[in-house]
Amino acid sequence: MTETSPDPLLAEANFDQADFSAETAAGPAPTLSPDTDALAPAHAREVFVAADARRISAFTKWRKRLRWPLGIYTTPVAILIIWQVLAEVGVLGPTYAPAPTSIARTAGQLWQQGVLGPDLEISLRRAAIGLALGLSIGIFTGVIGGLLASGEQLFNGVVQIFNTIPILAILPVMIVWFGIDETPKILIIAFGAFVPMYLNLFAAIRGVDQRLVEMTRTTGARRWRLVTRVIFPGAMPGFLVGLRFSLAYSILGLVAAETVNANSGIGFLITNGQTYLQTNQVFVGLVIYAILGLLADQFVRLLQRLLLQWRPSYEAS
Repeated sequence: MTETSPDPLLAEANFDQADFSAETAAGPAPTLSPDTDALAPAHAREVFVAADARRISAFTKWRKRLRWPLGIYTTPVAILIIWQVLAEVGVLGPTYAPAPTSIARTAGQLWQQGVLGPDLEISLRRAAIGLALGLSIGIFTGVIGGLLASGEQLFNGVVQIFNTIPILAILPVMIVWFGIDETPKILIIAFGAFVPMYLNLFAAIRGVDQRLVEMTRTTGARRWRLVTRVIFPGAMPGFLVGLRFSLAYSILGLVAAETVNANSGIGFLITNGQTYLQTNQVFVGLVIYAILGLLADQFVRLLQRLLLQWRPSYEAS
């Protein structure tokens, strides 16, 4: 009688059936309890949760609010309080640093006298015209330089040269070319807004992820759709950074333009106070410039919340 060799497929099937029977007899696989899960490896439980999906307790919210009750204005207000206290006790003399309440009274008097209102209006008009001109040129050249290689060759070298020239250094040239009227003042403000906008927008466009560009091209999208749906949204954070710097440098340009050869504006108010040793009047102008800077920052923050809703960002705890 001959011995037949077992069929390998039949043997494997019997082995799998026996293994399944053993698992069934042993019961379901044990599940990890919360205590046991806490001892599990960290990499097995790590997940990325969007910032909006995190649950923040009411206690945490109130603790943050008590820590910074006025948000970003908490530190400036604390400085004003300390400044007022030091001025009241005589540590800071009125000639060097008058009290904030004294500066506020001087501002009210200048407004009632019809001095502060017209100067503020003139400064805001200069800043608005110069900022609009500088941003228009900066955005146009930044987009052309970022999208086209020929645009980079045309604009980048000139802007890099302008970037190393201080605003105060170019002011005498503007006066020689255009006189002491409004034109050099507006051009100085536009110069301060143009350079940072171009540099940041150019870098933002060139910094868009190339993989997103290639993926969009594989779908058959045309260049206009690629620019409007991928490049411009990807460059939006850099654009807002450039806008913040442009606003700040335009205020610096406004200070430089109104301090030299000006007969109106906040800068002229400061120069006039310096000439007649009216320290309160000088500080009134400085406070107005500081308020303009804070308003510009809040404007950019508002644009960030509106235009970057699609972009999750880091939230500091």
